[in-house]
Amino acid sequence: MSEGVRTDTTELGDARRRIEKLVCDMPGADKPFSEPWEVRAFAMAVAAYHEGHYEWSEFQLSLIDSIRSWEKGDGGEPWSYYLHWLEALETTLASSGALSDSVALDERTRQVLSTPRNANHHEARREPVAISPASR
Repeated sequence: MSEGVRTDTTELGDARRRIEKLVCDMPGADKPFSEPWEVRAFAMAVAAYHEGHYEWSEFQLSLIDSIRSWEKGDGGEPWSYYLHWLEALETTLASSGALSDSVALDERTRQVLSTPRNANHHEARREPVAISPASR
């Protein structure tokens, strides 16, 4: 390791490295996410799993159910893997008790979705809005 380069040895740094490795190992890793919310949904699912909120197999089954429901539908809703990912995450967290008030979640979701993209652009952002997967 070269001088002047500091490795983040915190728990958060370890979590970021695990997620970066998962992203880099995904098929199409050159651009696995098309929207910033998709990477957040991915990271939330991984973090909730590592925090012990559910077993990964529960999430997988919920994801399969979400996709299966879409396949049986009338085809009116366009395909989005990460919308199914998010639905599976919500279902899994709700069934584990981590999300107990779906009405509050629905209301907050409506608020977020109704906010224009450039709203509050003058306020400082404390979270990343995009990621750059680690290069190998």
